[in-house]
Amino acid sequence: QVQIVESGGGLVQPGGSLRLSCAASGDIFSIYVMGWYRQSPGKQRELVASITIGGKTNYTDSVKGRFTISRDNAKNTVDLLMNSLKPEDTAVYYCHAGDVISSPISKSYDYWGQGTQVTVSS
Repeated sequence: QVQIVESGGGLVQPGGSLRLSCAASGDIFSIYVMGWYRQSPGKQRELVASITIGGKTNYTDSVKGRFTISRDNAKNTVDLLMNSLKPEDTAVYYCHAGDVISSPISKSYDYWGQGTQVTVSS
């Protein structure tokens, strides 16, 4: 079993910054991709940013230049630094661990965190 724990959400004024952190623990040999998704009321969950075990990053267009994703492969953690926040960034942010394996020959699984609320408002 794998547990995903997120932290760092909260209320921030427009233009402010927040850092989200996520830690995966349990029966883990490796995690191919880690990332952050978000969902606001009435909208589908969307990818915000992701990073592979090799360090390749991917960002949705609306956050490019403002958000930075990073990970520590040894600790199975991923952070999302969010700068210049806008009201439209308000959402529940979910950490995702993709293609998690417990051994070199095991089947891979995906895991999600419970979500952390980010509210950007004056």
